[in-house]
Amino acid sequence: MKLAEALVERRAAQDNIGELNERLQRVLFIQEGERPAEDPAQLLGELHEVTQRLQSLIIMINRSNMQAQLADGRSIMEAIAERDALQTRRGVLSTIIQSAGNPQFRTRGSEIKFVVTVDIARLQREHDQLAKRYRELDTAIQAANWSNDLLEG
Repeated sequence: MKLAEALVERRAAQDNIGELNERLQRVLFIQEGERPAEDPAQLLGELHEVTQRLQSLIIMINRSNMQAQLADGRSIMEAIAERDALQTRRGVLSTIIQSAGNPQFRTRGSEIKFVVTVDIARLQREHDQLAKRYRELDTAIQAANWSNDLLEG
């Protein structure tokens, strides 16, 4: 199994857990004398199986990410950490740019005037560079996910 396939299976397991939770919520309470639409014990058993598989997948994916490398020699784990940091910084810059782009206007001359304290154009250029780097890194990670096998065991 390729690493990318395991990631798809992990996402499916996470979605399945969410669905099982919703189904369990619907059968928690029933009117006395009625039968639940689904057997809660069966749903809980299914939940146990899916979470066990999810745990196994996460372990194998993390092991694989530590061992598998990108073309530049970095591990996928290191690249994911960098990608996450790029995304976080980009998100903060985006919020700053959006906030600074909505200046406070005075309605009367006696009101306090607010001025922007950052260079929006410079921050926008940095944001755009981070976005480009994020896309390039994400593409490299995706390529590595499809070319590396999952380390099972």
